[in-house]
Amino acid sequence: MTKTSSILKVAFRAMGRNKLRSLLTALGIIIGVACVVATIGIGEGARIQTESQLRSLGTNFLMVFPGTVTSSGARSGWGSNSKLSEEDVVAIRNEVPTAAYVSASIRTVAQVVYGNQNWSTSIQGGEVDWPLIRSWNVAQGQFFTDADNRAAAKVCVLGQTVATTLFGSDDPVGQTIRIKNIPFKVVGVLEAKGGSMMGQDQDDTVIAPYETVRKKIMGTTAVGMIMVAVSSEDLVQRTQDDITALLRQRHRINRAAGQEDDFMIRSQTEMLQHADEQANTMKVLLWSIAGVSLLVGGIGIMNIMLVSVTERTREIGVRMAIGARGGDIRAQFLVEAVVLAVFGGLVGIALGIGIQSLVAKYAHWPTSVPPTAVALAFLFSALVGVTFGFYPALKASRLDPIEALRYE
Repeated sequence: MTKTSSILKVAFRAMGRNKLRSLLTALGIIIGVACVVATIGIGEGARIQTESQLRSLGTNFLMVFPGTVTSSGARSGWGSNSKLSEEDVVAIRNEVPTAAYVSASIRTVAQVVYGNQNWSTSIQGGEVDWPLIRSWNVAQGQFFTDADNRAAAKVCVLGQTVATTLFGSDDPVGQTIRIKNIPFKVVGVLEAKGGSMMGQDQDDTVIAPYETVRKKIMGTTAVGMIMVAVSSEDLVQRTQDDITALLRQRHRINRAAGQEDDFMIRSQTEMLQHADEQANTMKVLLWSIAGVSLLVGGIGIMNIMLVSVTERTREIGVRMAIGARGGDIRAQFLVEAVVLAVFGGLVGIALGIGIQSLVAKYAHWPTSVPPTAVALAFLFSALVGVTFGFYPALKASRLDPIEALRYE
């Protein structure tokens, strides 16, 4: 115990003699460890946020979009010419038993006016199953009914952002707003939902009956999207396959003859995988930066320790002359390298946590610092100290005491 404390005391004394040099030597370790901690924490926060946003879309959520269409040799892009129809919606509802809720959906952007207030927002048309599919409850009033949809009634439900912008603290339910100069009665207000995966405000929207939006606002016969809630998470893939087979049959698509689908289906799982791929790409980038920083920091430690061995050659000779063995000298310089690396690791951990706090505060991005990240960063810093400090320590331990004493 006395020997260990003596070695540590000498190590701290050696670092203290050249404080600025020690700090600059540890800088590479500090940056590398900070990157490791920040990467893990921000990545974990991204995963948590992604899962939260996917849950906000609704449980077991499938979306059927119009696909690319080829006509007379010309290919139209995604959604440019929708082949989805209301009959497709009815067919999915009646012929796919695992589809618990189904709703046609259509979307546009329009100016919404109430009194002297106005706001440009998303206008979505949906059917009565829409809130059940999206797992989106009504906070005030009620959602419109199936009868409202069939009659193309001029009623609507507001998102929280629109309700606050137009009405402030007043109750919007029962009031009349104008969408493209058409009067709509507000029958309900949705609960707050927050941002989407793409960073959009989900509460900045107005929901009206599908038939109303289609006929009176957009004047179209096309179905913009079909939304489906699956009865069980285990049945998502089966439901997706059943819908695919049904729509291919209805649209007379012969895959064997090389015909392409004129629709595309996206599930929560696919969206989560896509988000994970993006997060992993960012992680690889940040880990690469961290790895390079740790490597540079390790090389810096090795360089300074080699310089220290040269500067203290006479000291090493004196210690050997009074009885210090090669193992003692090796341990001394190895401990100094590890102390330097661990010091950089501790500062880097604090810096990494600070970076995450700034990201959470100013970017409004949830972050999480798992204990494993701190332990891993600390382990990395100690490992760098041992790895890059071993050679200088070994060189010091192999010095000839007589030659060392002669060194000036």
